Amino acid sequence: MRLSVILITHNEIANLRDCLASVHFADQIIVVDSGSTDGTVQLARELGATVLETNWPGFGPQKNRALDLADGDWVLSIDADERVTPELADEILLSLHGAQCDAFEIPRLSSFCGRFIRHSGWWPDPVLRLFRRGTARFTDAAVHERLICSGKVARLQQHFLHYSYPDLESVISKINRYSTDAAHEKFAKGKRASLPGACFRGFWTFFRHYTVMGGFLDGREGLLLAITAGIGNFYRYAKLAQLGQTRVKS
Repeated sequence: MRLSVILITHNEIANLRDCLASVHFADQIIVVDSGSTDGTVQLARELGATVLETNWPGFGPQKNRALDLADGDWVLSIDADERVTPELADEILLSLHGAQCDAFEIPRLSSFCGRFIRHSGWWPDPVLRLFRRGTARFTDAAVHERLICSGKVARLQQHFLHYSYPDLESVISKINRYSTDAAHEKFAKGKRASLPGACFRGFWTFFRHYTVMGGFLDGREGLLLAITAGIGNFYRYAKLAQLGQTRVKS
């Protein structure tokens, strides 16, 4: 029973060593890198990974490239800022032998500005990441891609650790990048937006995260998370509205 681990990277030198150390139990590690300049590729090779250097087609297509290189019976997809705990590693190895399903969801405990978030809609945040090779593919979405499995799915009890946003600088950087990609993706699908609509969506996202999802129980970081989530959604639809205006003027 062979297990392949796949991940995509771009300038992940700060995360890569700990990430790959956490999946040391795998039989094969595939890294698909798009233009790193910080030594990520060299370190991945030093740590024993099989590395493909290529361009950036978006999250979904890039992860499918990594999947196409895997040859294990099972595949674990992980992000560079995620860690497999020893307890999760033991559960994965135990679950693969005699598995009665084709895939497993794994809960994910995420950190925001130094605090693990237990509310705000961030927990238990199950993600479909472990699957029998040949039963699942990633969607072609440029951002917020999903893994689609054609078979039976179960859920593990142990969780990933996810060091997603170490500080506000990283939050702001991701908001800008992801909102731009999401706006272009929606525009290409024929979606349109208005500035008042973007304001409402931003406010509603803040309200939902902070009150309905219990973000106030996550303290100062819960408030920051709700505010930045609202800002991110506002920018997503404000940029979509701007794309529509640009099309009209041209």
